[in-house]
Amino acid sequence: MSQVANKQILEPGALEELIKLALDEARLQGVDQAEAAASHDAGLSVTARRGDVENLEYTNDRGVWVTVYRDSRKGSASTSDFSPAAIREAVTKACSFANFTAADPYAGLADADLMCKDAPDLDLDHPWDIDAERAIELAVACEAAGLELDKRIHNTEGATVSSNRGARAYGNSHGFVGGYTKTSHSLTCVLLGEQDGVMQRDYYYTAARDASELEAARKVGIEAGRRTLGRLGARKLKTTRAPVLFTAELARGFVGHAIGAIAGGAQYRKSSFLLDAVDEKIFPDFFRIEERPHIKKAMASAAYDAEGVATYDRDIVTDGVLRSYVLSSYSARRLGLETTGNAGGTQNLLVASNAGDQASLLREMGTGLLVEELIGQGVNTVTGDYSRGVVGHWVENGEIAYPVHEITIAGNLRELYPRIERVGSDQDCRGGIRCGSILVGEMTIAGA
Repeated sequence: MSQVANKQILEPGALEELIKLALDEARLQGVDQAEAAASHDAGLSVTARRGDVENLEYTNDRGVWVTVYRDSRKGSASTSDFSPAAIREAVTKACSFANFTAADPYAGLADADLMCKDAPDLDLDHPWDIDAERAIELAVACEAAGLELDKRIHNTEGATVSSNRGARAYGNSHGFVGGYTKTSHSLTCVLLGEQDGVMQRDYYYTAARDASELEAARKVGIEAGRRTLGRLGARKLKTTRAPVLFTAELARGFVGHAIGAIAGGAQYRKSSFLLDAVDEKIFPDFFRIEERPHIKKAMASAAYDAEGVATYDRDIVTDGVLRSYVLSSYSARRLGLETTGNAGGTQNLLVASNAGDQASLLREMGTGLLVEELIGQGVNTVTGDYSRGVVGHWVENGEIAYPVHEITIAGNLRELYPRIERVGSDQDCRGGIRCGSILVGEMTIAGA
């Protein structure tokens, strides 16, 4: 299983040949422009619950996607069959579909001079030599460590070990063809505890490109158990207004709402609470968001975007002022701007810190709410209205006093972002936004 899960995928060179075949066929069929992408992923996932294997899954997914442009009309097709005949048929279907779509003057490839010329090695490929038996051992050990922590932890939703390796390739009729391999590995544990007849759950996980950088299975289980114990005896709060501290893993989502609002699609559709906000002051003076696509081993690193456009370092927010949107070539044309190399999303956003770790932020907050889980999707991306259910802890005199639940925090993001007082140094690097804990000066907290 280890060899299959980590090694038996088509390498980028083989995928690039499929891309070239598709582009050659599109050229023969007389299109104006064409692009194609191919991927092949293989992975292993094991979940253990109460010491037994609950799920064992092997994945092997692959596909080729073709898009053609003719007279400003766009047609797309895909296939999971890598045979030359199937790829040629996909191109034919895409060309046929283009005859029925409406003309769109903004459609087409990104400009040829923006294509990536020299892709750096971002060190994204680190196969994990793990088989099903070893993955089961790790999952069982992880769960057991959490269950052994305290008798009040009496149930579990299991521990899961996952390993994936994939290859990607992209090319277009500008002559650009590129490919790379990448891996992702993770270990997650979810535990349940009970006190006075009330049950609570919490979890912890570790994730990395390189399995050697994962936290130990026992540590993951213990941290999941510690977090679950911390929720037992949760109380409700009376409705009030107080400072709110988002943990690092939730702070990245709080910032992420702004990134979604400055995405090109939201801008040209006029469905954003940050509409036409470039050069406006959105955050406090110290606040800064940087995009750094070329960090080695990072979870969102990329040498080029989904259109082959070379990625580059840039500052999205400086001194609290929004400097740029997040654009693909299509959304850029709709707005009369240039692509920012973000077709497919952003790459490694770094939110600069101006404070110490979470403990120091608790001391600085004094009295307020520590938010550790958000419930529901109460964010209106058009108006900026924000309302989320919360699980966390009430803080007094700079120290955690007791757990709280069944409360809601609310406000409007245009008003909340300027109230950010501190960004912690406890940066969470497990995702595409690297951010520390965020302290917001005051929010409405609705409770009993």
